[in-house]
Parts: sequence; C-alpha cells; structure tokens
Amino acid sequence: MTVQIGKQAPDFRLEANNGETVSLANFKGKNVVLYFYPKDMTPGCTTEACDFRDQAHQFNDVNAVILGVSPDPVERHQKFVEKYGLPFMLLADTDHQMAEDYGVWKLKKNFGKEYMGIERSTFIIDKEGKIVKEWRKVQVKGHVEEALSFIRENL
Repeated sequence: MTVQIGKQAPDFRLEANNGETVSLANFKGKNVVLYFYPKDMTPGCTTEACDFRDQAHQFNDVNAVILGVSPDPVERHQKFVEKYGLPFMLLADTDHQMAEDYGVWKLKKNFGKEYMGIERSTFIIDKEGKIVKEWRKVQVKGHVEEALSFIRENL
C-alpha cells in the first residue's frame, strides 16, 4: 500500500508502551504526528525521541499528539519511555504491518549487509484523518522543528 497526501491515513490497532490498544480513530479531532523509527535505545532514535520530548508541550499547544512507531515490543518501548521521560506513546508494530501499510518497511544496507527495516519517516495527519505531509529518509537534526513549523503554518 502507498499512502498519499490528501488521502485518508491507513488505520491501525497497535499496543502502546502503556498497555493500551491504540487506533488512529482515538485521535479524531486532533492533529497526529506519526513518526516511524528503527529501534529503541539507538543513538539516532534516542536523539529523535528526545527532540520530540523537548518540544512536546509546543505540539500540544497546536492540538497535535505525537506517536512513535517501531517494531520493538511494548516492554522495550516502556523501558525507553522511562529512561528518557518520553511524554508520548510508543506503538509496538512487531509484525511491521503498519510500517508496510505506510510504505516505510524497506530493504536497508548497513556495513555490507542487507536486511528489512524501518525507513525513518514522519507523517502529519490532520483532524479528519487525512495525511497532509510526509517526510521520508528523515535526517534527525532539525526534523522535529520542521514538523512543528509545518503544523503551525498549515493546520
């Protein structure tokens, strides 16, 4: 499946770090920042999560919720949340179905090895559940500010 700007975002039902089952419908009436990242506790993913953490109140001010998604299990997500004081939910896409639905489950190459994994990506979903912006192959530095600016200027 390929997601498209202006189209309905694929719905999902995933378990969050806090044990709740979460779906996109839970956030109707709010803007959603849905960010996919490869793995808890790794340097780039920690930096990105902490950048979102540090700006969380500003996202809240623009009626936006932040949801992080990776293939890690809920137990690992909960440790990540506790270690870094993350004020948003992390969703466990352990079978990577959601990543496939959003087109971010990709062939990756690292140190000469090929494997399937998450391509760091962010989607902004508006109050009606439509995708209004996407970033793929995200570079962490400055990305959170860019996402916040987009919401402030467009939603």
